[in-house]
Amino acid sequence: MSQAFYRVWRPALWEEVVGQDHIVQTLRNAIATDRVAHAYLFSGPKGTGKTSSARLLAKAVNCLDPDKTKQPCNKCENCLAVNEGRFLDLIEIDAASNTSVDDVRELRDKINFAPSQGSFKVYIIDEVHMLSTSAFNALLKTLEEPPSHVIFILCTTEIHKIPATVLSRCQRHEFRRISVPIIIDKLGELTKKEKIKIESEALSLIARQATGSMRDAISLVDQLSSISKKVTLKIAQEVLGTATNQSVIELVDAIQAENSGRGLEIIHKALDGGTDARQYARQIVDYLRDLLIIKLQAGQDLELTPEDREKMTEQSANFETTKLIDIITAFTDASTDLKANWHPGLGLELALAASMYQAQPTAAPQAEAQASSPTQLDSKSESVVKEAGAKKAERPKKESEPIEEASSFAPGTPLTLDLALSQWDRVKRAVGSKNRITAAVVNSGKLIKASGDTIVLNFDSEILRERIMEEKASKLVNFMLSKVFGQDIRLICTVGDQKVNLDTKDENKEIDLVDYAINELNGELLESDPTQAGKE
Repeated sequence: MSQAFYRVWRPALWEEVVGQDHIVQTLRNAIATDRVAHAYLFSGPKGTGKTSSARLLAKAVNCLDPDKTKQPCNKCENCLAVNEGRFLDLIEIDAASNTSVDDVRELRDKINFAPSQGSFKVYIIDEVHMLSTSAFNALLKTLEEPPSHVIFILCTTEIHKIPATVLSRCQRHEFRRISVPIIIDKLGELTKKEKIKIESEALSLIARQATGSMRDAISLVDQLSSISKKVTLKIAQEVLGTATNQSVIELVDAIQAENSGRGLEIIHKALDGGTDARQYARQIVDYLRDLLIIKLQAGQDLELTPEDREKMTEQSANFETTKLIDIITAFTDASTDLKANWHPGLGLELALAASMYQAQPTAAPQAEAQASSPTQLDSKSESVVKEAGAKKAERPKKESEPIEEASSFAPGTPLTLDLALSQWDRVKRAVGSKNRITAAVVNSGKLIKASGDTIVLNFDSEILRERIMEEKASKLVNFMLSKVFGQDIRLICTVGDQKVNLDTKDENKEIDLVDYAINELNGELLESDPTQAGKE
């Protein structure tokens, strides 16, 4: 059975370690000058060479070549034994499965035995952050003053979980993510020697997908090479679940144009083509991150073709920095949102809606007396809702607490489409003061009808319509409509060419606005005094 590529291509010499020149040079100098430390801590992202460098160090200190500058030679008996996994003085421990204090005590009991083959016994403890607190404590004294023939090499991807007492006893080396050009060069060498035909665009995609991990990049090449004799960009995209870069560019153009319909079309086309939703979101974030860097006048460090750089410079110029940051945040949430699993595209659709929603400044605070005036919600009711913002005499108002805009219309003012359109920004602003995501979904809809006590909002996607029809969102929108227009408003949501009869009740449920104001907006119910009617 053949070995996996990442095992075959594991570095056997210092020269084969890529992307970590600062660490390689330090360790080689330590070997050449006979100043090898008794304990090392290698930390950094997965697949960057921590364990491989630890094995190279173990080979080097036990190499039989008299020239220390050439250690490890990879030719002597000890070097070959390490390569073949039969060197008795190299002990590798997986801390993930040996976490207890008893495991460390067993190690401590055996540590005093002299090396059987080489000059040093080297203990490589991988994923050392998995050790329990008691295990770390049991290791401390041994780690600080081990026998002269023992070297510890601790490896971890989560340096923050290592106790400070352990950190202080080790020589630390931070491994970095490997850059895309270095990964491409290494993969090019690998594919040439393995006689794998692969397009340069596919190599570039693999290198970006690896996110700085050489091991992941090699594993992806291994996987793709088993599918086809020639690996094309199309094959790589299908296997990796990625969309084309052109799809991402077109989506950003749609966001700039605030064309939600076109944006949804691009997203659905990508998902229907087999693109993984989260991976697509990550691609969008990567692209937007580059736009932000260009916007911040640091784009010269980006690895881009002249055509891509020209296009991205143009796009970045059309974005405000704050807006770009908001969009990146929205799609970052989409890439990590576990709750959206039930519908693969929901996270992307909500991110798109949020990206097109431009937050408006809330109305300037009104005079205290004015703000504390109760708002009439229902002329037939004998109850009045006094909102939390009116209770300033009882408690201080939080700075972040927005003030909703009161209606400027007399009760019973006829509702028309022109009137609704003229006040629609106020509606979105009022909704956004309470829930930005809901406001983003509202913004993605199109106001198409308004008559009597009904407003019709049309969406391009059934998912967005369902989102606005959720009980909490629906109540919020209806409540804000009533505040802006001074009367109870019935909201009907449609999709595409769906027809609606304003004379009949839609599936939308009527809500008790008084109840909503009390329960959701911290309102207070006061009994009205009939003798005082009209005196306020």
